[in-house]
Amino acid sequence: MDYAIGEASRLTGIKVPTIRYYEGIGLLAAPTRTEGKQRRYRPEDVARLNFIRHARDLGFEIADISELLTLSEGPDQSCEEVDLITRRHLSEVERRIAQLTALRGELVRMVEECSHGRVCDCRVIETLSG
Repeated sequence: MDYAIGEASRLTGIKVPTIRYYEGIGLLAAPTRTEGKQRRYRPEDVARLNFIRHARDLGFEIADISELLTLSEGPDQSCEEVDLITRRHLSEVERRIAQLTALRGELVRMVEECSHGRVCDCRVIETLSG
């Protein structure tokens, strides 16, 4: 069984232009085509697209996804490199969470200091002005 690009899009939740983009950058092999030049995707292609979508949902960068896909093709090898990529990504996520937590704290402080008076006396505007 194979699927047209629209069907692959519906099955994976990935937009058609994004599927074409993934093909263009080599994340997804070029599919077979019908005589009318229509792309046809195999179940393995759809599974690969689902892998990519899930990895993107988790925030992995394209380069890391490419490497993870390559590593997944050698099921008997050590997963040390997979672990390294994932730990590096987790570290970045934790850094961003800390940054957002600090940002939230600053915004909460600004809102709490607002006297709800006139703009010329607004603590938020004053803080943003430097």
